[in-house]
Amino acid sequence: MFFKQGRYSGFITPFSYGIDLLVINLFAYYLPINFLNPYLFHAYISFAWLIISFKTEFYKVYRYSKVTYILRLLFIQFVFFFLILYAFIGFFKQPNISRLALGKYFIFTFLAVFALKFLNYILLMKYREKVKGNIRNVVVIGKSKKANQLIAVFNERREYGFQFKGQFSPREENFDLLSCFKFIVNNKIDEIYCSVSELKNDELLDFINFADNNLKTLKFLPDNKNIFSKKLKFEYYDYLPILSLRDIPLHNSLNAYSKRAFDILFSLVVIFGLLIWFGPLLALLISLESKGPVFFIQKRTGFDNREFKCFKFRSMAMNDDADAKQAGKNDMRVTKIGKFIRRTSIDELPQFYNVLFGNMSVVGPRPHMLKHTDEYANRVDKYMLRHFVKPGITGLAQVRGYRGEIEKDSDIQNRIKFDIFYVENWSFFLDIKIIVQTVINAVSGEEKAY
Repeated sequence: MFFKQGRYSGFITPFSYGIDLLVINLFAYYLPINFLNPYLFHAYISFAWLIISFKTEFYKVYRYSKVTYILRLLFIQFVFFFLILYAFIGFFKQPNISRLALGKYFIFTFLAVFALKFLNYILLMKYREKVKGNIRNVVVIGKSKKANQLIAVFNERREYGFQFKGQFSPREENFDLLSCFKFIVNNKIDEIYCSVSELKNDELLDFINFADNNLKTLKFLPDNKNIFSKKLKFEYYDYLPILSLRDIPLHNSLNAYSKRAFDILFSLVVIFGLLIWFGPLLALLISLESKGPVFFIQKRTGFDNREFKCFKFRSMAMNDDADAKQAGKNDMRVTKIGKFIRRTSIDELPQFYNVLFGNMSVVGPRPHMLKHTDEYANRVDKYMLRHFVKPGITGLAQVRGYRGEIEKDSDIQNRIKFDIFYVENWSFFLDIKIIVQTVINAVSGEEKAY
């Protein structure tokens, strides 16, 4: 879904949410606590658990997380849970509730969640160590003391799920940057770890650009050099500090599933509220004006650089250039009904089926034709970063005026600038803002909507 290939552990988080919610509600149902309104308590405690979990990042456990980190999460989570639990009596005036029974409920819940948390932690480690599942292929750039310590961690801590594939030393005479990049691509490397002290500034920038343009995760063994990014965060692999260059909000499973839930709900509303009756009417008008299918289906580049079939209402007469040439101003291929549906963006409505099927999102970078992806990947720096998330029906670049035909290099460069900003700064409220602005633009009309 929203996860890069092989990140199957991303499905563990929503599953863990569901199991924990089931546990806290089952104990509330079966223990004699004497609720005046049991349904109110179930709703209250479920909502409170979700809010506390979100604020404490209770389900944010990484492959390299230590037992002490999980114990800290459990302690913080249940301190707040205890306070919220007993606050229920005062908030909703429940004099008949037994404090002792509520205390037993808290203890049982704590023990059950504690056991489930560590069972999940242990099973995931065994899965990576014994079954070799959820593996990351990694390379290390550098032969410093820290680099060798990191390789030892990869080789010895098999439960982390890292497969060490190779080591390159920039200080060796035969070191070749292009050969290193070729090895990374050919061996399907997922993550690159650089010893910054062994890299020149231009080599460091080359690695950053390579990783951005090839959808690779780049991390650093820190020293006293400057790293040119505002998106740095520390991680610890067995007490060894690692710097991450970029944090993608939608790679967080909670964010990913909340966005997916919104996409499904929104697409269902549009499909059953609009397309189910408006679609046949529009199909009739399209068929009456020109011969050909009602829908225009085109292969485009989506999440993680994968191809998918993008749906649109056909707005042009049948032609051989549809997959190679964008529509331009006064394009003779565009039909009369096509001009209207393109100007109002109605031609994009079938893409809500793409959203429902999971190929697209309501909001995200607009998907490009395969030909243009190949072209811009070589021309525009960091172009491939936009494929870290699902493409959208609308996007930040589009509501800022960068939609439609690419007439000059600055058009695509500015579009990518906004796409990257969206990828690195996603929030639910940003999505809502973009959707509202899209509706306003569709009603008022846009200069490049042709």
